[in-house]
Amino acid sequence: MSGGSWSRVTANIRVSRKYPRLSRREHTVTTIDPHALFSAEIAQIRSQLCNLLTSSHPSLTEIASYYFRHPSKQIRPLLVLLFSRATNGLGSHFPVKAWAAEHSRLREEELDAPLTRPDVLCDFNPSMPDHTASFSTPFDLCSPSRRTYPSPPSTLYPSASSPHVPVLSHSILPTQMRLAQIVEMIHVASLLHDDVIDKSPLRRGAPSGPAVFGNKLAVLGGDFLLGRASAAISRLGSAEVVELCAGVIANLVEGEILQMSPSDLPEGTCHPLTSLNASPVNGAAAEINLDALHASPSTPPPSVLSERWSTYLRKTYLKTAALMAKGIRSAVVLGGCRDGEVWKEVAYAYGRNLGLAFQLVDDVLDFSSSGSLGKPGSGADLRLGLATGPVLYAAEEYPELEPMIARAFNEEGVERTRELAMAHAEKAREVLQLLPPSDAREGLVALTERVVKRVR
Repeated sequence: MSGGSWSRVTANIRVSRKYPRLSRREHTVTTIDPHALFSAEIAQIRSQLCNLLTSSHPSLTEIASYYFRHPSKQIRPLLVLLFSRATNGLGSHFPVKAWAAEHSRLREEELDAPLTRPDVLCDFNPSMPDHTASFSTPFDLCSPSRRTYPSPPSTLYPSASSPHVPVLSHSILPTQMRLAQIVEMIHVASLLHDDVIDKSPLRRGAPSGPAVFGNKLAVLGGDFLLGRASAAISRLGSAEVVELCAGVIANLVEGEILQMSPSDLPEGTCHPLTSLNASPVNGAAAEINLDALHASPSTPPPSVLSERWSTYLRKTYLKTAALMAKGIRSAVVLGGCRDGEVWKEVAYAYGRNLGLAFQLVDDVLDFSSSGSLGKPGSGADLRLGLATGPVLYAAEEYPELEPMIARAFNEEGVERTRELAMAHAEKAREVLQLLPPSDAREGLVALTERVVKRVR
């Protein structure tokens, strides 16, 4: 990346401020522990997930719940909870959403109820309140039934004579609690699929899903999780949230394709990241051609290395940041934020920058770990033929990189990738200036620091 490009990446953003500025001093002395702030809610989310994951087939239930039984950072559901509490009451339709949480099918007790009759869904989940119709006889016509719910009072909607006054409620709605479960289900489904594609033997310090159950069940388990997550999304009562979450699932697939090595793609397919790699040997994933990664003044031109960086960061967004950004934007939508209100934009900007910082640090840790993360370490991404931040930066610094790889990654490449992660984390922290002060906002601030300082 050229000096000018680097300056643009790390440039400070400017946002108009309505609430007190978060100074750097505030940032360094914050004592809020975001995980402790929502420890009870996280425990509730984990315990209730079993209601969404059970199947009539015991093996499917076991593989779908396998990764949930091992400890994880839980950062995605935590982000949903933090942003929900940091913004509930600010959106103009929050009074309507709060009323619906007590009087409509969006009540906690109703969120598991299907929108369609269970026998039509053919849902064999034994935890569902209803049972499917028998298949022993031809299916008879059923008499139509309809559940009715009261409509919100018109006084809850803002008007010219009674505009909405943004005031934090310091609450979390049942739909937002369910969304926190959904984003973790989507994430775990992607882990199952990733571990099949990457042939990963470990995940979170334990044997991976494919290592325990085999590739076929791991793929089917991931598909099952996405199916259950999609059904749960449909019951949240927001078409916009359905669109956002569906977009996340598509993004995960697009990101994986962008990351694939040439040996996994049809012959003759050109790939913007992995076309930098050497040809596969004996059918294995290609090693990165480290000389080709270096953009010298003559070959390739500087624009090529810039395009490599753009592709790498696009892949990073699709595979990691999209779920965080669109997940917390969905939380704000469920809290009653409407088009034209800034809170959705704050959520997306924060999640996008934090997600990029999170993955950039992950890529750094890949080169300094020895498997202690419970996933392939010690440059596993490099061996898989994946161009990550440390690779690209080190290639920029060292034309003769290949023989210097062992020490180069621990010097300029790793350090500059950390700097880029810190730049994104700082931008995530700055957009929080638009939110009113609260413990939840301080928790979000604390996460921007923890993400870049973590060592595992």
